[in-house]
Amino acid sequence: MPSPYLLPASADPVTGEVEIKRSRFITWVARTGDEDAARALIDLARETYPDANHHCSAFIVDGAAANPIERSSDDGEPSGTAGTPMLDVLRGSGVRDITAVVTRYFGGVKLGAGGLVHAYSNAVSETLGRVALVRREVKERATLSLPHAEAGRIEAELRARGIDVLGVEYGASALYTLAFAPEERERVAATVAAATHGGGELRGAGHDWVEVPVGRLE
Repeated sequence: MPSPYLLPASADPVTGEVEIKRSRFITWVARTGDEDAARALIDLARETYPDANHHCSAFIVDGAAANPIERSSDDGEPSGTAGTPMLDVLRGSGVRDITAVVTRYFGGVKLGAGGLVHAYSNAVSETLGRVALVRREVKERATLSLPHAEAGRIEAELRARGIDVLGVEYGASALYTLAFAPEERERVAATVAAATHGGGELRGAGHDWVEVPVGRLE
């Protein structure tokens, strides 16, 4: 079964900007599920800042794969001073399905190789720290039908015991969709039985990727 991993919650870029010795570094970080989406984000940055000197980039996509796709570009900066340091920050974060683009407006003062590495690394790291993340993992889905009068209480108890409630449909009864790790099925079934005094029955609904909000990187 594929391993869980972290990824940005949204495809909308989180942005940041710093100025170092009159050079402006504008950073975009966003969720991108594949290489086409990553390159589309890079192209959008180019279109947004057409007069900039550099649009350096790094991405890690196809996060569910055992070996995700990794690419980086210095886009005219000295080799190894931009794209690779940016990719190193993404690797170190453990976040996948992610693209970082740093657009530079040259301010007339050369930073040197070490200065560039520091600038591009910090630009990505600072912006990445403000990205809301989710954990994507394969979980078992199950449905649980509950009487309306008891649904709120039981839902609160399930959540308190760490069971993910993905949604609810209201009809003659409240039909909940739950998600949990496959190895947790016996515990979840016991929790449901206790909360419903034996009146609730889990019905399997297959397995699927589930995304759980986890906040931001520490």
